[in-house]
Amino acid sequence: MERPGLVASDVDGTLITPLDRVTDRTAAVLGRVMASGTPFVLVTGRPPRWVPSVAEAAGTDGYAVCANGAVLYDIGADRVLWQRGLAPTLLADLARELDLALPGCAVATERVGTSALDHTVRQFVAETAYHHPWGDGDHTEVTRGEVLGHTAVKLLVRHGEMTSAAMAVAAEAVFGDAVDVTFSSNSGLLEISARGVTKATGLAEVAQRAGVDAAEVVAFGDMPNDVPMLRWAGHGVAMANAHQAALAVADEVTAPNSEDGVALVLERWF
Repeated sequence: MERPGLVASDVDGTLITPLDRVTDRTAAVLGRVMASGTPFVLVTGRPPRWVPSVAEAAGTDGYAVCANGAVLYDIGADRVLWQRGLAPTLLADLARELDLALPGCAVATERVGTSALDHTVRQFVAETAYHHPWGDGDHTEVTRGEVLGHTAVKLLVRHGEMTSAAMAVAAEAVFGDAVDVTFSSNSGLLEISARGVTKATGLAEVAQRAGVDAAEVVAFGDMPNDVPMLRWAGHGVAMANAHQAALAVADEVTAPNSEDGVALVLERWF
């Protein structure tokens, strides 16, 4: 493609290294991207509260599409511009069906307020049986009723004895297209968003705000939650360490996130 009109990147497994760093080489080329006037957008499964540290390392204060497309966050202003959530009644219905489809599962929800550090909202709540595959995070333990009792931008489903891929097959068989089911780790964790909410839909709105067509966008990703974005972008780039689903839809495969794969592509133009 010609020099892109907008650059978008996933964070974990893509922009940052396995040691959770933005390398000097990657930061340097991102600096040149933004100095050229080209928008750079973080597009991540992370909630807004986990974005500022990455944004600072990358040197960006623009937009971040968070929670797999459910939230648009203005980094520089520390302001949530919009969110697209799952209502409590829908969350309760989903949990009831998940108990049947995935016996032994546990649930948590991500919520957002008006900013990344809005302490008026308990942003990550989980029932007692819920444990992250990478160790316990910053959630608050509450009853299942409390987990499901408020609008959430993401429902997380954990099962310690299944892969995420197997869980997704079971959940999609039950839900069809009623909600969007995806995963960014294959360690027994599903991420469920409102119907039609994906990284692609969130990024499309940012591109529209910037006056950039999809054909002018280059996007980087590595997991199934990146697939809609890689398909939508004019040039979708998967990392060498990517899940097969991302590799299958990419226009190009670059080096892994441990070897500056994002920088390797962007240095063609910037």
